[in-house]
Amino acid sequence: MAQRGNSKFSKLKYEEKIRDEINLALRREFTDPRLVNVSITHVELNQDYSHVKVYWDTFNVKTRGDAKQALDSTSARMRKLLAAKMEVRHTPEIHFIYNSQFEDEAKISKLLEESSSDEE
Repeated sequence: MAQRGNSKFSKLKYEEKIRDEINLALRREFTDPRLVNVSITHVELNQDYSHVKVYWDTFNVKTRGDAKQALDSTSARMRKLLAAKMEVRHTPEIHFIYNSQFEDEAKISKLLEESSSDEE
């Protein structure tokens, strides 16, 4: 179903569905405390849907290393959960990649605050 040409979902919809299902699974299926502050920011499927880059971030930068280890250890189980939830025969191999989105936003906000206070 999730293969090119025989797709139940468009690529964008399939990526969104994967992101949403992984975020749900992190909250409901995994009890590892290292995953509590992890959020999936976006995903990118390769052209033949066999691999997916799953970009993640954490609200607590200090726990980034632990979160990465925990995510990597969930990969096989996460793939099985995706297959069941999405009702697809071929589920892409998952590659977790750190995305510093929240950290970058905090830096930008701080710079903007400093800039506005300098103008006063």
